Amino acid sequence: MSDSLRVALLLDPLSLFLDEPWSLSVKFADQAKELGSELMGRGHVVRGFGAPPGRIPRSGEDPAESASPSPLRGKIQKFQPDVIVAYDALSPAAVRGARMARKLSCALILVEGAIPPVGRPIQRALHRMGQWMWGPYVRRTADAVVALDPMARTQALNEGFEPRLIEVVPPGVDLKRFRPGLTSPLVARHHISGRILLYVGQLVSGRGLEVLVPAFARTVGQRSDWSLVLAGDGPAKARLRAMADRLGIAARVHWIGRPRPEELPGLMGASTLFAVPARDGSIMGQQVGRAMACGLPILASDLPRIRGRVEHEHTGLLVKPGDVEAWTEALGQAASSPMARKRWGANARAFAEAELDWARVSERFERIFETARETARQKALGSEQKEPVEPTPSNESSR
Repeated sequence: MSDSLRVALLLDPLSLFLDEPWSLSVKFADQAKELGSELMGRGHVVRGFGAPPGRIPRSGEDPAESASPSPLRGKIQKFQPDVIVAYDALSPAAVRGARMARKLSCALILVEGAIPPVGRPIQRALHRMGQWMWGPYVRRTADAVVALDPMARTQALNEGFEPRLIEVVPPGVDLKRFRPGLTSPLVARHHISGRILLYVGQLVSGRGLEVLVPAFARTVGQRSDWSLVLAGDGPAKARLRAMADRLGIAARVHWIGRPRPEELPGLMGASTLFAVPARDGSIMGQQVGRAMACGLPILASDLPRIRGRVEHEHTGLLVKPGDVEAWTEALGQAASSPMARKRWGANARAFAEAELDWARVSERFERIFETARETARQKALGSEQKEPVEPTPSNESSR
């Protein structure tokens, strides 16, 4: 795309109180930050709304705007965007984006990430409220929907968005930060030896660690040349530690806590295999792409959100969720096949370069911008009927 566009990125500030306890950040802020930076590098003018000042990169005009404590109020219209990108298809940010898109006659692109099928009841309740109160209005206004994974695409379809509007574009990865060949002082600091089976995430139920630990114990856990590294914290830690003691592998399991962002690339680079033993769809899979960018072969539960990235026996192994026997077999296969691990790791890095590089992701967003702007123009040309009324529970009906 050769034209320079004015792009508004809208996040939902309410998600600051709804996301996972350890993040305490506006949902999708990292994704919007990286996308905004890449779009700016491609010549577009970018402004973020709904996140604290400085959280999302911004083009260097109108500096006084950055001091506003209420980024969503009265600022979008002044920015005069060509394209509005609103995160969470039925969030308050989405309906705000829909209203401004109608008012400014610009294109509206929604970015959808699926809500986990379990947990977070408040988030699910707000989602249902959004679908009831302003869902039809947002659906009529949207010119494109970007689903971050196959599960998100299914959710967008269930929300009533037309299939032709939906395109799956995975979140990008910084391939300069996450790359093969790195190492980490965490390994020496925690006295970790041998090959590393790495898990990164919360130590909570649903993440499948009660399956991973015994599978490790049944295979390479009794040997001195493999270690299981659990990088995270959570309420299940004491129970998992007792399990490792009972299975006789306490010396081979290392609990290093949640690594700082700057430590994560080196920890992944120093590892041998990356494990995602999730039992349900509650995990977002963000770490999978990062591990693949580091050239790590992946052992992951065969779940829709992960299946779109990990190809069985090409970038790793997909394993039946919650099945100790299946995980034991998969871990034994991977541990005993160094040539397969090398091939899977090379394929994982190649996949990251082809699909997850932020340059590739931004190119796909640019094509979506172009299509969405054309869709918006066609809507404007064909719109001879009366302008629809603003959404309220009493005057909106489902499609």
